Amino acid sequence: MESDAPDQASLGTKVRSATRWSLINTMVMRLGNFATGIVLVRYVLDPAAWGVYGVAQTVLMVLLSANELGVTLAVVRWEGDVRRFAPTVLSLGALSSGLLYLALFAAAPGVAGLLGAPEATAVLRVMCLCLILDGLSQVPAGVLTREFRQGRRMVVDALNFVVSTSVTLGLALQGWGAMSFACGAVAGNVVALAGCAIAAPGMLRFGWDAGQARALLRFGLPLAGASLLALAVVNADAMIVGAVLGHVALGFYMLAFNMAGWPVRVISETARRVSFAGFSRLADDPRALSDGFARALGALMTATVPACVLLGALAGPLVELVYGARWRPAAEALPWLMALGLARIAAELTYDCLVAVGRRRSLLLIQGLWLVTLVPVLILAARAGGIATVAAGHVLVAVAVVAPAFLVALRRGGIAARALATVCVRPVLGGLVMAALLVLLRERLGEGLVALCATSVVGLAGYGLCALPARTLVRGALARRRRSRGPEASPEGAGAVPSVPAQKQPAAPAHER
Repeated sequence: MESDAPDQASLGTKVRSATRWSLINTMVMRLGNFATGIVLVRYVLDPAAWGVYGVAQTVLMVLLSANELGVTLAVVRWEGDVRRFAPTVLSLGALSSGLLYLALFAAAPGVAGLLGAPEATAVLRVMCLCLILDGLSQVPAGVLTREFRQGRRMVVDALNFVVSTSVTLGLALQGWGAMSFACGAVAGNVVALAGCAIAAPGMLRFGWDAGQARALLRFGLPLAGASLLALAVVNADAMIVGAVLGHVALGFYMLAFNMAGWPVRVISETARRVSFAGFSRLADDPRALSDGFARALGALMTATVPACVLLGALAGPLVELVYGARWRPAAEALPWLMALGLARIAAELTYDCLVAVGRRRSLLLIQGLWLVTLVPVLILAARAGGIATVAAGHVLVAVAVVAPAFLVALRRGGIAARALATVCVRPVLGGLVMAALLVLLRERLGEGLVALCATSVVGLAGYGLCALPARTLVRGALARRRRSRGPEASPEGAGAVPSVPAQKQPAAPAHER
């Protein structure tokens, strides 16, 4: 074990450096998308146009999950020289994404009609060109993730953002409506593909090895199935809202979902860009993996809970303040979607951990259970009420069905539920205290800007008093565990927050579901 110490320390250094770059990247991109979204929603687009875009984006996200058959995860996970199998991976990705786009092009009118927005057909056909671009960029992007080169990834994402936002804003101001998003997404992905090719030279090289292809498909198909189910779970609510309640209601729901995704995307994506690679390095050491996962989950919960509570408790005034009074109906779903956001963060980190330890079949079963349970619940919820009822149904399934299933899978992978509860108890307690303070002060002080600022400061202070000791608690628990099992415990590597390797989302401005 002594000989492994330098490797563990080196891994910890790489993970910490990659996490810092990933955090900077995510924060800058999200703030830029946030500002762009405010301009578009307040001054250019109405709920109907936003709903049309939401239909196209929802379909694209589901298709991206199965775009390259899961084989590009091998670029991050497999050992050995990546150049040896990268050409076969690229060929498989290009072939599958091209066929998938052709199928979508033919089916676009029926899909758009089924989701309640026939006018989304053209937008869908243009936006889903990102499928082909994504299939080509996955190998160089996967190499950047494998080697923890998040600094280079930040440059690529910045270029993507500047181009996609410029195109989107320019076309939207000329009256292109939802089509402006589609054109912006395609333009940004073209730039991202070129940037990835430059940042990871030599990775856009086609080739074919039948033996490698079979091995890649055996590795990737279960992951592609699990990813497809996961994205179907995340987007089932939007599909059902559009089909049952119409695309105007979908516009309000998508806005609420976007606001709920602010903390989820900023914090979760920061971790997930390095977590899969980090967990993969620790997969052969169950104790180190357990420690790393517990610490990562505790850190994510501590960072995310206050943002989720703040947006949920002050949903109405915040929606009106940021987007305008006509978007206030979106606030009905926001508190429930913030609770769902917390569940999604834990589920995504668990997904990465289970993939790293090779429990792909468990993931497939859990995602299938989630989808099969969720769809009828959401259909009943949409018919019984509005967007708030749909969001509440989503939370109910996540808490009552999915969370226990993930805990069982983690326990079989050597990660005890008790350790996870220990690192989450203080953030949850702090969140409850913060929510009570926010609701009480909002009733007393009102919804003015100054009152909201004062309310938020007091609520965050209350959270801090309860939750800040969580970091000390985690460190103390892990230190006691290491002492109890002897000096062979690994120091640095397990402690870092170790994402889905390559981004499965096109960088569309303002709205990324």
